[in-house]
Amino acid sequence: MDSAAVDRFEAGRGRLASLAYRLLGSATDAEDAVQDTFLRWQAADRERIEVPDAWLTKVVTNLCLDRLRSAQARHERTAGAWLPEPLLQSDPMLGPADTFEQRESVSLAVLALLERLSPAERAVYVLREAFSYSHAEIAGILDITESASQQHAHRARIRVAGERRGGGETDPESARRVVEEFLAAAMSGRTERLVALLTDDVTAVSDGAGLGKRLLRVHTRERVASFVRAGFKPTPAKRRLAGGSPAMHLTRVNGSPAVLAVVDGRVMGVVAFDVSDGQVASLCGIAAAARLTRLDGAWRRNEPDAPVLTW
Repeated sequence: MDSAAVDRFEAGRGRLASLAYRLLGSATDAEDAVQDTFLRWQAADRERIEVPDAWLTKVVTNLCLDRLRSAQARHERTAGAWLPEPLLQSDPMLGPADTFEQRESVSLAVLALLERLSPAERAVYVLREAFSYSHAEIAGILDITESASQQHAHRARIRVAGERRGGGETDPESARRVVEEFLAAAMSGRTERLVALLTDDVTAVSDGAGLGKRLLRVHTRERVASFVRAGFKPTPAKRRLAGGSPAMHLTRVNGSPAVLAVVDGRVMGVVAFDVSDGQVASLCGIAAAARLTRLDGAWRRNEPDAPVLTW
């Protein structure tokens, strides 16, 4: 393959990776899909491809759909132990973030909700909301009619809006202040203050560091507050398990305010928050090492701010 063909692919690699990540919720799987797309590009009769960007988009999208429809993926994602892979805000794989819809489509909360859509609905939602493709273009990518694309988009929006916690976008600085107050209350044991910082319909989900077969899900303000208090409470056993005293850093993950627990420069866990009108609408805790590999690598390459507290 000549250098011009390689350059043409590399020019679109970032967009393809961002699309694949939104479709699969996994940076590792997204990279595999992009590499498979490159192999298809390498083997193709490129002189017959009129619009390379459209061809590459179609290939990577359908490779992702094949993955979502596979028996292995269905087992992994319906076993109750799947969460999206979190990415630091600086990660280029998060892709376009010019509009509220683009930013929301890559949040951990929405990526988790997309799991409840059919593969076709998920693809249409991502292509439409995050990348602004027309229904005619989506129909060509997915080999469906424009009417079918419109129906998939309508169902997907209703499903996501109906199950989405919180309201519109919150100013990052305001959200950070809420998380700072939340963290201080959690570490101090002021459960009543934690309750006040939670919305009436708050939910919390955790992968339990990947130790269990199913996710931990908690509802109601009082139960979420107790769950969070127990999780953040420093104990000698937790320090031994972590290999030291975790330093808590405030950052942003997938567009949302987040707390990272870091020991000796290694990210041990992430809690991402959805903040709405000065309260926490949902929390997502991820500590399984396999889900933190890319985030941990990015964290080590950056120069983080000082921790807000240490256990």
